[in-house]
Parts: sequence; structure tokens; C-alpha cells
Amino acid sequence: MTTATKASDIVKYYENPDGGPVIGVVSKPVIEQDGLYFKDLDGSGKLDDYKDWRKSPAERAASLVKELTVDEKIGMIFTNSWRMGQELKEGEERDETGLLSEQIVEEADSIFSAEKTWGTKYSLQTLKLRNLILRANPTTRELVDWINQLNAVAEDTEHGVPVQVLSNSRNENGEAVFGMNEAQGVFATWPGTLGIAAAVIGTGDMGVIERFGRIIRREWDAVGMKKGYMYMADTMTDPRWQRTYGTFGENPKLNSEIFDHLIPAIQGGDELTRDGVAMTVKHFPGGGARENGFDPHYAEGQWNVYQTEGSLEKYHLPAFKVAVAHNAASIMPYYAKPCKEKSAEQYDLNGKPIDWQPVGFAFNEFFIQRLLRGQMGFKGYVNSDSGITHMMAWGVKELSVPERVALAVNNGVDVISGAFSVTEAKEAWERAHNDYYDTHDVPAGYTREQVTLGDEALDRAVMRTLTEKFTLGLFDNPYRDPSAAEAVVKTQDDWDEAYEVHCDSVTLLKNADRTLPLDAEKTNGRLVYAEAFGKDKETGEKSTASLRAMLESDFGLTLTDDPAAADYALIYADPRSGNYFSATKGYLELDVCENKTVCDTDPEGRPSKDGTHEETTLYGVGRIAEIADAVRAHGGKVIASLNFSLAWMPGNIERHVDALVAGYDTYTKACVDVIVGRHPAVGCLPITLPKDDSVIAVNADGVCVSPNDVPGYDKDKFMPASMKDENGKAYAYRDAAGNYYEYGFGLRY
Repeated sequence: MTTATKASDIVKYYENPDGGPVIGVVSKPVIEQDGLYFKDLDGSGKLDDYKDWRKSPAERAASLVKELTVDEKIGMIFTNSWRMGQELKEGEERDETGLLSEQIVEEADSIFSAEKTWGTKYSLQTLKLRNLILRANPTTRELVDWINQLNAVAEDTEHGVPVQVLSNSRNENGEAVFGMNEAQGVFATWPGTLGIAAAVIGTGDMGVIERFGRIIRREWDAVGMKKGYMYMADTMTDPRWQRTYGTFGENPKLNSEIFDHLIPAIQGGDELTRDGVAMTVKHFPGGGARENGFDPHYAEGQWNVYQTEGSLEKYHLPAFKVAVAHNAASIMPYYAKPCKEKSAEQYDLNGKPIDWQPVGFAFNEFFIQRLLRGQMGFKGYVNSDSGITHMMAWGVKELSVPERVALAVNNGVDVISGAFSVTEAKEAWERAHNDYYDTHDVPAGYTREQVTLGDEALDRAVMRTLTEKFTLGLFDNPYRDPSAAEAVVKTQDDWDEAYEVHCDSVTLLKNADRTLPLDAEKTNGRLVYAEAFGKDKETGEKSTASLRAMLESDFGLTLTDDPAAADYALIYADPRSGNYFSATKGYLELDVCENKTVCDTDPEGRPSKDGTHEETTLYGVGRIAEIADAVRAHGGKVIASLNFSLAWMPGNIERHVDALVAGYDTYTKACVDVIVGRHPAVGCLPITLPKDDSVIAVNADGVCVSPNDVPGYDKDKFMPASMKDENGKAYAYRDAAGNYYEYGFGLRY
């Protein structure tokens, strides 16, 4: 492209008859044959098999692999974050359209890797990159224009291999977190995945999942974004795992049922379709088995620990079996590595003890080749998590980056995420064809073949990902119409459907003396005090202003600034804990607390004998008791809405309120709709809430009293008898009414 005209404005479309694909081109010619149109991807004028959409995707991929250079192939085995021209700062380089970043960064440092990044055109034309991760939150039109522009540049290369833009999920509400859910609010926005699960449990309607998936497919296909790093099939078993809020909860049976409906809805059926969106299900073989919550983005969390015999197969693999059965396009292994020394015996699907290879799952021959592909029958491709060849190379730190790249690909990884290590991959390929290891030692414990990148392994990886691109129709037409895409994304019925699930997700946990619903009869002529609390003072103040404005404008409530004058107090609490990409000084805090003194942990993840620090999950939480006392002093009632991104211990709120509802990155308005009775209380807990610190206490050896690999609803089976109450329960939080806040619990009006 040498013109400043956007690709979106100059795409030419050719309609094939009888349901044949639309051909979209910017620069390449079109072959007309037998009354049909084909994109002449290399400009030769010859209708090769890879250009012929009448051939199967696998046939087209096999044909193209034979034509590609080694450099082209290597560019296709990597993916990493990429910046849009629209998000650059003033003075940073863009292309002539302003859509593409041409900024060169000498060392783009992230938690995944530190490497030089080039401008977009150089990266596509010279480095041959074809997979880019979008982490920005553009408008629909900006997104379509950007993807179109990328593909116009890619089309004008030797084989016209299209660019595949992928992203983490974009259809849920929540706090934006890099690497998890960077974007929300542009596409039809649902509650967090925990909230979707809460609605499904409460309504008993798996149609919720099907409608969710179909909306995602329509919207993503409309903008030309054809692959998603979604969704998490992980079963949450350790409540201190930061990624809890990206799961569908702690029940492997529910997770399996959800994926049974979700994958066909998003991908277009049990086989990926042209109008489908390719899913990357994560994080195999289940990231929920954290050791006391430590996350494998940092060294303390590099182990998957299975203290309970058979827990891997019973709790962590079921949803992945369903994903494989429905032909999920790709599966993402977790960073972590299995730890035999701290685990009880685990078994494969043939009932035999697993092979405990202490390397990250992407490098783990047993888990990828023998379990996932061999026993489970996975046919798709493996897309690593971001950073496995650099920062999170757990178990293979002794290898060089070229050796790590080769080992991953040889083990079955087809796309390496979090780096564009084309130079290192080329070095690994050259070492397979030269005498490098005649003069250098092969790393101990490995063979030369394992740590060099041969043609067979490289071709296999490229063949798999090309097959997906052909299946999705990207070679024939990667372009989309921005106006048409906007119309799809603005479909009101889709937004209404999402909002209904927001309301259905709200879970009524406590309702003393039938405080709720707080309907017009109860509030007529009464004063309401409202305050919101967040992770810091500023967040709380901003949320309070928004809450009060909404209560007045949308619900017609009469507010007061004085709790002592209020007939009702409405509290909204949104706690936050830890930092996703760095270790805390101790364990992730689950108590809703402020300035709580807790123990540090030592380098082995055990409680420190000496050090302590303070943790705050909810700034100003002590005010809730003060507000409650002031309101109750004259017979008023206190209602709280608590947002669950983790399995909070709610005691510091529950004991001070008359009614308590739970949301899960649920719209605040939807929570209030349930509180005032505009919508019935429907949701049920998708996770069990720990009673207090005692049930997640870690002893001097680093062992938790409740096993990290067992879901909350089953933890009592393994708790000490001395901790159990008269009902045989020890783990779940029990409120003043005697209700246990465990999986599936939810009151009704």
C-alpha cells in the first residue's frame, strides 16, 4: 500500500454463485474460471490447490506449505501483542493512513519477554508475522479499519497469507486487566463468567450459554476478528487463585455442560465453520490446582500441586474432555509444571499413574502428546500461553531461547505466544541443518533432535494453523465492512439479552426479616443513604457519585447524606486483592478487610517465621459498621451488594447488614434492579465462600488445611473432624441465619 486511502475504502468483492465464498481483494488479481472467482494469492495466474476454495482446508494447507519459505513458516509460529496506530501517543510513528503503528521499540519490555519490536509493515513483510494479539479497546469501526489495513499489507506479499487478529474475551464486564480481559463495553456486554455461571445455575437454562456464544460469533465475525483466547475450562479449586473470576466456577460438571453448549455456538458447530470464531480453550490440564493460590506468572507459582489422589482426572480434566469432543480449534497449556513431591498419585485416562515430567505443560511430552492428543484424541493445534520461551520457561530455564522454541514445537506446540522470536527460531532451524552441536554440548537430558527445529515439526505446526485460516475463510476474504459491523454490534436485542443475564446473575445471600425487595411501598417517603467502597479512596468516591446519581435518576429514590437520618442504607462493595502479574508478600488475601496484618511467605511459599505486612482489599471497610450502627439506631435497614471476583470471606460485611446480594462483575444497575424488586432474585453461587482464615491456613511446611486441588463443595471431605460443626461442615461461610454460602446457594423472595 502506497496510498493514504484506507483499505476499507478500496476493497473489491466478488460474489461466487451457489453459496461459494465472497472473494475480497485489495491488490492481488482474481482468477476467473468455470464461472467462479478465486483470489490469485501469489499473482501467478495459476489456480493452485491452495487458491481453490473447492478444495478442503487441509488440502489447501498442504498445498501452500510446500510453497512457503522457511522464513514465512517461522513467522507463523509466533504471536504477541501489537499496537494499533490509533492508540499511539503524539510523535510516535504511524503509517500514511494513521491505522498502523510504525514505531520501533528497541526493547519492548513486558512480563512475557523483552525484545525489539519493529513497525507493522516491516514485521508483516520482512519478519513474515501473521498472528497478532489485540489488547486495546477500540471502537467497532476502528477495529475493522485496522484489521483490514493489516490484511491489505499482508495480501501484497509473496503468498498473500492473511493476518489473524486474536484477543482475550471482550463480551464480559469487569476491571480491565492486561492478559485477561483487556476490553469491554464495545461488544454486547455480559456479566463476568462467574456471573454467567450464577445465572445458569439459578435459571437452569443452558440456552443462556448458547445465546451468549452465538452473539460472540456474530460480533467477532462481523469485525473480522476470528480467533479468541477463550474460554477458561479451568475448575477453580484454590480460592486464592487470581484468575478465579475468569472461570465458570468450581463445579467440573457445570463447566463441562457449559462447554458442551459454548463451543458449538461460538465455532459454528462441532466443526469450525467459515462464519465461526476459533476458540482457544485454556489452561490445560487445569490451572485451578494452585499451590495456596500462587500464580505461575511468577516463580512461587510454577508448580501444579495435586494433594488428593485422583483429583486431576476427577476435578480438572472433565471440561477439557468436552472441549476436545467438540473439536475446540486450539487448546492452551498452562505455564505451570506438575509437582510429584508434593502430590498424591494421579492417573491418566487408562487408569495408569501419570508420568511426572517436571517441565511446564507446553514442554511436557506426557501431557501434550500422550494425554491430550493420544488419550483424549485432540485434533486441533496447541497455542502456548504467553512467555513460555522467556520469563515463564518453568523447568527448562537451563535451555537457551532457540532450544526452548525447538523443544516446544517438537513437543506439539504450534503457536508460541508472548514473543516474536523469529531470529531464535531461525537459529534453532539452522542448528538442525548444520554442525552446531558437533562443537557445542547438547543440554543434559535432551537429544539433539529435541532442541533443534527440523522441517517436519515446523511444517506440522504451520499446516495446523493454516488449516484453521483456510477453514475460517481468511485467505478468500479477510476484509469486513465497518458500517455493517457497527450495525451487528449495535443490535439491541443482543444487548438486552446480555442485560437480562446481568440481572439473573444477582444472588440473594441474606434477607433478614424480608428486608428485600426494597419496593416503592417500602421506600415511599423514606430516605436512603448510599455509599460505594472500592480498592482505594478515589475508586470509592467515584463509585459513590455514580451510585447516588443512578439511584436518584433511574430509581427515583430520595437520598440523604446523613446515615443517622436514613431509613435505609445501600452499600456497594467491590474488593480487590493482589497483583495478577507479580507475587504478593504473602498469600492472596480473601478477607474483606483494611490494613490487616498478615504473614509474609518465604522463597519456598511457606509462612514466614518473622515478617508481616498489611493488606487492604476494601478501602474504608470499617465505615460499613459505622453506617449500619447509625441506620439501625432508629430501626433502619442496611442492604449491601458485594462484587465477587474472588471467593471473598464476607464476614466484615455480612454481620453488619440485613440483606446481602452478590454480583460477579455484574452491572450495578442490575444489582439494584434485584434489590428493589424490578427483577426477581435468581442467581446461585458458582463458588463456595471460605468461612475465615482458619480454613485456608497454611502450616509451617506450606500445606493448606483445605486441599488446593479440591473444589469448595467437596473440601469438607478432607477437613479435620475437629473443625466441623454440628452439620459436619467446616469450610463454607455460615451467616447469622445459619445459611452456608456454598456452591449452588441462593435465596428467593
